[in-house]
This record gives sequence, C-alpha cells and structure tokens, in this order.
Amino acid sequence: MIEIRDLKKTYRVGEVDVHALRGVNLSVAKGEFLSVVGPSGSGKSTLFHILGGLAPATSGSAKIDGRDLASMTDAERTDLRKAKVGFVFQKYNLLPTLSAADNIEIARDIAGKNGERDPQTDAQFEQILDLLGIKTRLHHKPRALSGGEQQRVAIARALVNSPALLLADEPTGNLDTENSTAVLTLLRDLNVRLGQTILMITHNPEAAAYGHRTVRMLDGRVVE
Repeated sequence: MIEIRDLKKTYRVGEVDVHALRGVNLSVAKGEFLSVVGPSGSGKSTLFHILGGLAPATSGSAKIDGRDLASMTDAERTDLRKAKVGFVFQKYNLLPTLSAADNIEIARDIAGKNGERDPQTDAQFEQILDLLGIKTRLHHKPRALSGGEQQRVAIARALVNSPALLLADEPTGNLDTENSTAVLTLLRDLNVRLGQTILMITHNPEAAAYGHRTVRMLDGRVVE
C-alpha cells in the first residue's frame, strides 16, 4: 500500500535549511496497521503530510497504492486524497454548525460522491457505524457529543468514501484513558474486520502497541 524510498524534505526557515526528513525508507503492506512513534521534531508529522498529499517531498519517492506522490501536481495530489486517503486528526476538525451526519456527508460532497449510492459500499458503511456505536448520535452537533464520540464521528467521516489508506495523526491525543482505549480498539477492529490499512502517528508506546508493527523515527530518519 505504501512504498517510500529515500524520502527527503527540507524546509527553508529564514536563512536556515531545516531537514525534516533525511532519507526515509519504509514499506507498508495492504491491510497492515502500522504505528509510527518518535519525539517531537523527529519527522513524523512531515511524513504524515507527504503521505496524505498535503505537502510535496523535496526528493525521493512515496507511492500510495502504486501512485507516486512525488511526481504529482497539487491538483493530482488533491484527487488522490479524495479517492485513496482518509484522515483522522487529534483535534477532530468537525464543523460545529453541522450535525454528525452532515459532517460525515460533507466528505462525500468533497469527493464528488454526493449523488452516488452503491448498495455494497453503503452496507459496509452501515457496518462501520455499528462498529463505531454512533448511529443514535448522528443528528447531534459536535457540542452535544463527548470527545470520544466526536473522534468516532471523525473516523466515520474518514472512512465514508472507502479509502485505501487511513492516516491517523495522534487520534487519542485529546482523549482521556477510557476514550483513548475505545478509539484504539475501534481502529484495531476496523483493521481486523475490514482489512483497512492504517498508519497511525503517536508519541504513546501503549497506543502504538495496538498496531501490527511499530517503527521509530528520530531526526528525520527511521531508526528502528
């Protein structure tokens, strides 16, 4: 699902070059749940943004489902995000004026799928909603939902278009222990039951243990 070769990213900050990634090599199999750990400044978030098509690399290659991000234009990366990648963020990023259902539906609109309905895909998404346990909360706005419920809505939004890859950036960073455990268990269940490929960035070794495999980053490199 992911093939990264000698990936480098350098930012220019004033007159200083900041080397965020220094030649990362990494492969993630289809259906794998990979955890990426490391301290702040290790390059985790930069890797996340490049894999999500949110930023270009300076050099090297990063392929998602066989498509090389490094050679794409901004428009092509936008299309890839719509078709192949789902995002789960630490801060949920739900629109406060919309209900949970509308927050999920807007992801279809952005992907241009608001007029499309595939019975098999819809049935799978109903299964996801059952797994997430939020069917009875879909008509509530974010302010009426707990942090754990908001994160579950965010996960549903990330999966509504059946992406090939789910990228999760510190998905439990704003949650207490009970809700963190619930969300991590849900991610693992999504991986096991639906074969969803997941790459999760976390600073928490206990959270990382929910994945099949953990890689550690330090100073822009994969070190373990």
